[in-house]
Amino acid sequence: MPEYKYSTLAVHAGQYPDPLTGAVNVPVYLSSTFELTGIGTDRGWDYSRAGNPTRDRLEEALAALEGGTSGHAFASGMAAIYALVATLHAGDHVICSHNVYGGTQRLFNQVVRNYGIEIEYVDTGDLKAVEAAIKPANKTGPATKLIHVETPTNPIMSLTDIAAVSAIAHARGVEVSVDNTFMSPVLQSPLKLGADIVMHSTTKFLNGHSDGLGGALIGSKPEHKERFLLVQKAAGGILSPFECFLVLRGIKTLPLRMKAHEENGRAVAEFLSTQPKLKRLAYPGLKSHPQHELAARQQKGFGSMMSFDLGTTEAAGRFLGALELILSAESLGGVESLASHSATTTHAALSDEERERLGITQGLVRLSIGIEDKEDLIADLERALAAV
Repeated sequence: MPEYKYSTLAVHAGQYPDPLTGAVNVPVYLSSTFELTGIGTDRGWDYSRAGNPTRDRLEEALAALEGGTSGHAFASGMAAIYALVATLHAGDHVICSHNVYGGTQRLFNQVVRNYGIEIEYVDTGDLKAVEAAIKPANKTGPATKLIHVETPTNPIMSLTDIAAVSAIAHARGVEVSVDNTFMSPVLQSPLKLGADIVMHSTTKFLNGHSDGLGGALIGSKPEHKERFLLVQKAAGGILSPFECFLVLRGIKTLPLRMKAHEENGRAVAEFLSTQPKLKRLAYPGLKSHPQHELAARQQKGFGSMMSFDLGTTEAAGRFLGALELILSAESLGGVESLASHSATTTHAALSDEERERLGITQGLVRLSIGIEDKEDLIADLERALAAV
């Protein structure tokens, strides 16, 4: 495909007319199996766990959007993260951002560690800490194989310098993966910054309509394609053809939606920054954010995710209960605005001590700002804050 502008790429990458019928939209191939052309020969597909024409188109689009060499679609974001570490071995060492999504920590702590893989949580915003945590290959202990970064983090909105961490990792022979869910490919390009692998929960901004689960890995090397294809075929966990179609539909409007999300996010953050009832407000687009300069340098925008602290569980409950337009619900990245209490939703799997250490207090509320009229959103927030 020629070097199209990003909005053109979103509409057309992987979404060319169907060769058989000329259909403009990618057909949904609801077939579990495909007729073989002979002994050991086929038309490119034999069984949908190993490959499906609809999934192929989505994976082509994902690779194009992130500038990777291959895309791989999974049944959820967690299935994608599992595939990321599925081919590691007992004794391998993984460094992970210390305040990632609670589901990632649950997977690593309660499942992956049982395989003898060592997981170490590090503040990846601290480059000296990252360098110190890397373990060299030797006969006496595990070697670091992967640094998994979430930037901005969920829900604290802390950032990691992707280029700097990638340079440190590559000098020691370690790969870097980046969870790019909060920014989407529109607002952040981890592979261009030096990362090796990009991960997404396609449930969020890529789908954009809160009507399907999904996850993705985008690799930058031929061995990534081989590795993730193996996990898809051997372990399953692949995205269904219909949900692939839903993500393809969402991708077409992704640049337009992200522009609206971004505009509303900035307006809401500016409003919230003037509210005295907030103990803390985290939005990298504000100059008051300690990593604002890094966000401006490595991102193409600031997005629509933010969090703030109202002090107590009771105050957070009154605020969430008083919202009328913004919905109190988990998830993010849909066209509708959502608010959630992180301590009892996304990070409920952590202990009180772990949440407190990460800054996920009982009064913390996370906002995913949608594409409604910003004046209506601000009015709703103002009403809800009056109830606190």
